[in-house]
Amino acid sequence: MPHYYEENDLERFNEIGKYRPDLYHNFMNYYQGVMSAGALSVREKALIALAVAHAVQCPYCIDAYTRGSLEAGSNLEEMTEAIHVASAIRGGATLIHGIQAVNAAAKITL
Repeated sequence: MPHYYEENDLERFNEIGKYRPDLYHNFMNYYQGVMSAGALSVREKALIALAVAHAVQCPYCIDAYTRGSLEAGSNLEEMTEAIHVASAIRGGATLIHGIQAVNAAAKITL
């Protein structure tokens, strides 16, 4: 049964550039620059990308950065820890926004 996420679509990413190749090439140049070694290593950037992929819940990115992290020399323990960091930040962000509810409730008089 087909489903929304098709893992083979990741291999088709370059098709996004079909109708606006200029924008696709601009993005790819930026992306390659960002993901290249700099102040952070390629390995560190792949772990960050893996954590962000989980936070934004992108199955294509999870696949890509799982592979990228492994290829850059990370192991499952490091990758799992990075995912937990993303989970903790996302959870904390959810909780701190609870203050918005407290503030809104304080303004409402029933």
